[in-house]
Amino acid sequence: MKRFSAEDPATHSTEIITENLEQLRSLFPEAFIEGKIDFEVLKQLLGGVVDEREEKYGLNWYGKRRARQLALTPSTGTLRPCPEESVDWDTTQNIMIEGDNLEVLKLLQKSYAGKVKLIYIDPPYNTGKDFVYPDNFQDNIRNYLELTGQVEGGKKITSNTEASGRFHTDWLNMMYPRLKLARNLLSDDGVIFISIDDNEVDNLRLLCSYVFGQENFLSQVVWQKIHSTKNDAKYFSDTHEYILIYAKNIDVAQILLLPRTEKMDARFMNPDDDPRGPWSSGDLVANEERKDGRFDVIGPIGALFNVPKGKHWVYSRDNLLRFIEEGRIWFGKSGDAFPRLKRYLSEVQQGRKCDTIWLSDEVGHNQESMREVKALFDGEGLFDNPKPVRLLSRCIEIVTDKDSIVLDFFAGSGTTGHAVLSRNAIDNSRKRYILVQLPEPLDIDSKDQRIATEYCDKIGKPRNIAELTKERLRRAAKKIRDENPMFAGDTGFRVFKLDSTNIREWEPDRDNLEKTLLDHIEHIKPGRTEADILYELLLKLGLDLCVPIEKRTIAGKAVHSIGGGVLMTCLAEKIRPEDVEALAQGVVDWYKSLDPAGDTTCVFRDSAFVDDVAKTNLTAILEQHGIVNVRSL
Repeated sequence: MKRFSAEDPATHSTEIITENLEQLRSLFPEAFIEGKIDFEVLKQLLGGVVDEREEKYGLNWYGKRRARQLALTPSTGTLRPCPEESVDWDTTQNIMIEGDNLEVLKLLQKSYAGKVKLIYIDPPYNTGKDFVYPDNFQDNIRNYLELTGQVEGGKKITSNTEASGRFHTDWLNMMYPRLKLARNLLSDDGVIFISIDDNEVDNLRLLCSYVFGQENFLSQVVWQKIHSTKNDAKYFSDTHEYILIYAKNIDVAQILLLPRTEKMDARFMNPDDDPRGPWSSGDLVANEERKDGRFDVIGPIGALFNVPKGKHWVYSRDNLLRFIEEGRIWFGKSGDAFPRLKRYLSEVQQGRKCDTIWLSDEVGHNQESMREVKALFDGEGLFDNPKPVRLLSRCIEIVTDKDSIVLDFFAGSGTTGHAVLSRNAIDNSRKRYILVQLPEPLDIDSKDQRIATEYCDKIGKPRNIAELTKERLRRAAKKIRDENPMFAGDTGFRVFKLDSTNIREWEPDRDNLEKTLLDHIEHIKPGRTEADILYELLLKLGLDLCVPIEKRTIAGKAVHSIGGGVLMTCLAEKIRPEDVEALAQGVVDWYKSLDPAGDTTCVFRDSAFVDDVAKTNLTAILEQHGIVNVRSL
């Protein structure tokens, strides 16, 4: 029985470098010599297209190499379940994660790589007041816990100001590794939407072209964020922001049509009671003269029509005569008007292409979003510049299908989760959301944060932004259920919190080695629950955090089956030799009844076994019945 340890690669998030090397090795095995890349050979295999110039086009900044390495460094953290803060824990498929989004994105790699259809983020705009994530290359988990006040450390969260000397650099170093990890999570036909303003739009577009590929650029949408001019503006009234849109693979990505508007359909009428329904008329004449494109057309009352000199009919004589015979040509009510082609509403494309300018009357504006928040929070405006639900609803509408996963790792006010629930109620769909928000502490002495801090006190929650995000989701869900009594969809969410791994690391006390050895007999950190361990296994083995989990009592021990038997666990604290046979046989019987399609992993607590004989015998029984991947923690 092989034991999971803190050093075991299986207990870390995805080793992205290792995966990249394996993909490269499969394509160009000749370029690998004694396990290392021969770049001269690789260059030849690529036809000499490798650019070796020191000066080349692209976005470069101080710290870019370190930021790339930060994205490639695996996380040893975990996500601890919090059913008591969740809504409908047992049934919901939605997820709200409290933590540093860089570490969370790493932890989601095994379970959600290639599964997210839409990513929307509204990152800090780098205005000098936004919080910038000061990532720590050595120990980002420890850094995160210190910044959010969960362990002592005294680190201070600061704003990124131009006086810092690295105003744009710090922002790019924060964004680059997060976008790189986010790309891995997108499905092949997935799309990312990023809200931004003028401060960083140029840098962000270059960065996105670098991460996603310039060829996968879809659009730079202009969103009208306010609908009234600011006459007190110094130069121009700032009325817009941008949304950058990139595909994972533009060859398979689709931007869906929007519903037709009443204004578009208003021009379709039926003055002649055509049985084919309402129609509008189109021109039958094209510019420039074409051979055989000029001929007489006889109207219903005998009038002759022909195109002016230098032009031609868009249809041949035979086709035009056929259309007249079928009643598809309109000569006016009196029959003597110049002919026009009838285009039927039933035959036109049942939708409209999305424009690159999104007007506030269609997708909402800042005042609307503030009203939405106040309506949910007893008249209090708790968030700075939240996005309107209709804006996020537009993004969701043109990309997702009924079962898509939508990710937002700068969740903020929780508008993305609200919009997913709203669209589900409209479409009767089952879209899921995964939100990530840093539990950034709120300061009651700060004028900008006082109202939000006092509201946390009022509802009895810790003073941080993530608590308000979760409360927004609870209240939005209730509002949607109240407004749509026939909607029976999922309005709950599971809460998880970022923390260090449950597996105890080897930290010897050189002054008291005897105590160290005794402490490390148990490989699980004190204070960690069975559920904590179970969900870390889900992450490390690449299973969905909302996968079905069944529980049975076998030989007096709690046994879990996850994902229909893909993972089976018994995390009992004590397994005696006399328990082994009944426990192993019970696990085998359940495994056979489940009949999982793939290989099954079975996990036990290493310290639970009274002796090695018990461990060996249990492993042998399981292996005899086809469960060969038996591990311990």
